[in-house]
Amino acid sequence: MGAGDLEELAQLLPGRVGTAAEDLELHARDKGPVLEHILPRAVVRARSIEDVRTILRWATRHAIPVVSRGAGSGISGGAHATDGCIILSLEEMNRILRIDADDETAVVEPGVINADLNAAVAEHGLMYAPDPASYRWSTIGGNVATNAGGLRCAKYGVTRDSVLALDVVLADGTLVSTGHSTFKGVAGYDLTALLIGSEGTLGVVVGITVRLRYLPRSVRTLAAFFDDFPRAAEGVLAISRARIQPAILELLDGRTLESLDSVHGSDLRRRGGSLLLVQTDGFGAAEEAEMIRRELVGLGASVSDEGAAEADRLIDLRRHSRGDAADDVHRVGEDVAVPKSRLVQYVAALEELAARHGVNLKVVAHAGDGNLHPTFWVEAADGEDARGRLEAALDDSVRTALDLGGTITGEHGVGQYKLRWLGWEQSAAVLELQRRIKEVFDPLGILNPGKAIGS
Repeated sequence: MGAGDLEELAQLLPGRVGTAAEDLELHARDKGPVLEHILPRAVVRARSIEDVRTILRWATRHAIPVVSRGAGSGISGGAHATDGCIILSLEEMNRILRIDADDETAVVEPGVINADLNAAVAEHGLMYAPDPASYRWSTIGGNVATNAGGLRCAKYGVTRDSVLALDVVLADGTLVSTGHSTFKGVAGYDLTALLIGSEGTLGVVVGITVRLRYLPRSVRTLAAFFDDFPRAAEGVLAISRARIQPAILELLDGRTLESLDSVHGSDLRRRGGSLLLVQTDGFGAAEEAEMIRRELVGLGASVSDEGAAEADRLIDLRRHSRGDAADDVHRVGEDVAVPKSRLVQYVAALEELAARHGVNLKVVAHAGDGNLHPTFWVEAADGEDARGRLEAALDDSVRTALDLGGTITGEHGVGQYKLRWLGWEQSAAVLELQRRIKEVFDPLGILNPGKAIGS
């Protein structure tokens, strides 16, 4: 890309094209591990659908790679800059265009913050269910890109379960609308579902129609402390076998509790060796909570019924439980998922392989759907050998999840970092089919190249 190409873009979008060194550095990466530090050629800020169409028509003319991004809160490298690319920032496309309370839907631009949408619809007694830990700063567009989940996914599902329609600009600048505004609709292929989780490799999402849920009138939160982590994992299965559906079902091990205590001054570790955090909602919240209490006490748990303030604090602590930034070279973590019936077995396997590789381990999990976030780490002073053990432990944890019928990523996306494992999960035929699908949407391969499915 020559200077003349950028000058052309700057003329098309006056004041929107940034090339200052600090601007390029700020937008060069998301929160994921950096395999190779690359600066974009420019950062372009879109404020409208027409801006996005203009940018992609220009990019197609000059065969310029485009990496679209929102808040940059992803942790898999899905928004890292690639060679010769421009960064297309959608943060300024942040309007809530419409709330239809009777239809229980809303239409938003991709830069709308998850928490802001929830605050707006709460006035109508509604909520947007997906709530990733980054909900206070992550955008709905970014949530769509990775099919994000969150704490409430146990009952309400992931982003795909709450998105009805998308407005998408394709690589050549064509604007298409997929899906429908109704809860049901089966006309043609489900392109909306295909685009959700595609990590910006098939098109740039510029409008999102979401389904809203009822804001629960009653909520009950239980904190169940167990002596050890495997027994807490058994509690997850006990709740499931009792056929009770919590809204939130989160699992934290002892190391995580210790870390939270040291940072936030809490006393969680003193209360037990692991924590199963349960929240029920709706008119049957109290009855469901009591049924869950009986199941967990029967497994030896110490169960407390948290008041509103303490419950909010525990939920907030859970959102901060991953700890330090994911790019710490001495700390690696993942978001594998396994069938719930294999949860106890996988937890035991994690503890065994951490001991075998001589690395530290802490685990948090969206236990209601078998999505775990194991984090391995070593001390910085341990040197290169320790880093090798760290990577080996991570590889083994992913391989073990797959052996148990799981997946390499439950909600964070493949991005750039997890491409090394994609072939472990998907066959050559499936990988080739995905590459052919991308060619239909993006013939020149300019949309977020090298991400999600590779090159």
